[in-house]
Amino acid sequence: MEEITISLHNHTIYSDGSGNHQRVAQAAMNAGLDAVIVTDHNVLVRDFQKYWYADEKKVLMLIGEEIHDQARQPQANHLLVLNANDELAQYAQIPQHLIDQVQKAGGLSFIAHLYDPACPSIKEGDINWYDWSVKGFSGIELWNSLSDLKINSRNFAEVFFHVFFPKTLYKTASEQIISKWDELLSRGEKVVAIGGADAHEINAHAGPLKRKVFPYEFHFRTVTTHILLDQPLKELVKEDNQTIMEALSNGHCYVALDLFKRASGFRFTCEGNECMGMMGDEVSPKGTFTFKISLPEISECVLLKDSKPISTWKNKHNIIFHAKEKGVYRVEVYRKSIFGRRTAWIYSNPIYIR
Repeated sequence: MEEITISLHNHTIYSDGSGNHQRVAQAAMNAGLDAVIVTDHNVLVRDFQKYWYADEKKVLMLIGEEIHDQARQPQANHLLVLNANDELAQYAQIPQHLIDQVQKAGGLSFIAHLYDPACPSIKEGDINWYDWSVKGFSGIELWNSLSDLKINSRNFAEVFFHVFFPKTLYKTASEQIISKWDELLSRGEKVVAIGGADAHEINAHAGPLKRKVFPYEFHFRTVTTHILLDQPLKELVKEDNQTIMEALSNGHCYVALDLFKRASGFRFTCEGNECMGMMGDEVSPKGTFTFKISLPEISECVLLKDSKPISTWKNKHNIIFHAKEKGVYRVEVYRKSIFGRRTAWIYSNPIYIR
């Protein structure tokens, strides 16, 4: 099993980012990423989908799109579209129609920053997802790195502080988003969770003060998606893209805050009578089955069943847990970060025991 680290949801000068694709690629290589997906707003710029190389480093850049209805007020219902290979922004007015077109094109669709509240102190409105009548989407963006600025800043003073000391910003994924994810899972739906940087490298100014807010390289070291692949990447763009998209579609991935410690090496699997599975899989064991959890380092680990914690371990590295009840099981991992604060580190995708 091969593991790669990828940054999803990023913007360039083709929409509201400040850097070009070369700058994004270089920052991704500097941050140690294996792949980066550019998702400019309502424009599909295909020409830059390739491997980029510099100083004996390489990164695979894939091109997706963040689509929303530009005529809508507020500017809500943003959908990350991956692997569609067609311009689909013309379908943005009706989210369900857009999702249907993504499926028809063989792509994946993830609801972006589904909770992103207004922040009046910086004149930013909310860009939440409102249309929950939709179905057939691939998953949700469980943790959006840029949204944390609005979620965790109640006034301009806090925005100012977080801009200059961004490491203090990150605590956990939004409780509202986690609750919505658990609600969707409780309906029997398979909903893949991903993490996105939402990197723009914003050129901000307040009076005489100017600052590049959240440079690409910094954002690429924050919220990432770790993907488990059946085979290593081959440096063949078309084949590697397909390998990554299949793993994302299957939920063979987890969300991590890599800012304080890279999460590579996390595993969550299930073994039962004549069956076994990993994150994203649906398994049907008979009788008792066993979960195995491997943490990158000694940490606090919580196992949840149907959104409820059923067991917590502190100062553990490897965990074995026996169960026999059907349900949706997932893992959350916490570690100490800045100022000794308990910070979310890893959110696994579920294993579905049907």
